[in-house]
Amino acid sequence: MTVRLLLIFLGLFLFPAFAEDARLSARDAVVLGIVEGLTEYIPVSSTGHLILASQALNLGEAPEVRSAINTYLVVIQVGAILAVVTIYGNYLWDMFLGLLGKSKSGKHLLTAVLIAFIPAAVIGLLFERWIDAYLFGLWPVVFAWLVGGLALLRWGHKSKEDGEAPRLELADITPRMALIIGCMQVIAMWPGTSRSLVTIIGGRIAGLRLRDSVIFSFVLGMLTLTAATLYKLLGQGAEMVEILGAQNLILGTVVAWVSAWVAVKSMVAYLKRHGLEIFGYYRIALAVITTLLLLTGRIHP
Repeated sequence: MTVRLLLIFLGLFLFPAFAEDARLSARDAVVLGIVEGLTEYIPVSSTGHLILASQALNLGEAPEVRSAINTYLVVIQVGAILAVVTIYGNYLWDMFLGLLGKSKSGKHLLTAVLIAFIPAAVIGLLFERWIDAYLFGLWPVVFAWLVGGLALLRWGHKSKEDGEAPRLELADITPRMALIIGCMQVIAMWPGTSRSLVTIIGGRIAGLRLRDSVIFSFVLGMLTLTAATLYKLLGQGAEMVEILGAQNLILGTVVAWVSAWVAVKSMVAYLKRHGLEIFGYYRIALAVITTLLLLTGRIHP
């Protein structure tokens, strides 16, 4: 169901731009909210899809508007964060109890999440400007889509009881395993890679079952996305609201919340019976389509 929804909404933003105004319209906010929500927690790269969507919608030719749009694309992640809070609130509550010293399992998971968060936080702060300057374009995204698709075909399968060797559950995660997943998350700073893809694969490499890799990816993503959103809001939030207005920010966030809830529920249900290979095929197909659009001048890098 998730892939079907992705294909439907992919069509929405592969058409030429709808509006002449470079600023955000309500329609643009809805499209971007849908794209963010559907792609944030599945291994196809929300950043890559949002870059493609904003290009197809012709958003932000002026530098100040482009900067505001880029901030907007980060801030509407609040909707995706709320979706995880809604679905996995039990894990978050257990972590909160662990923080208070009232839950051993919650403290264990919280420690693992914090360890996994540190590498991306440090590298992100050090290389933020370099990443924005050199990697936020469609050609780097296409390359990442292709490589990530091939990686999913290699590591995204689901076998009997998740493989021949015994696989570990979330309660078994060690600091070393969390650090492996955290280092993998650093790779996702390359737009198009997908944070969920590299953290799920990181969990698999560390020894977790596929289901537990996905849950840890979602919970880690909530912390990572919250930190990124607050960082952007503190730095460029006021300028973004001044240029784009608050109404469409709220609209995009609500739409992202609903669509992320649908995507996460659909993906979890899908993974009970299947692996992640279908997302690998989707990424490869999208890389090919985007390459053709770039080479024919329908969209610009």
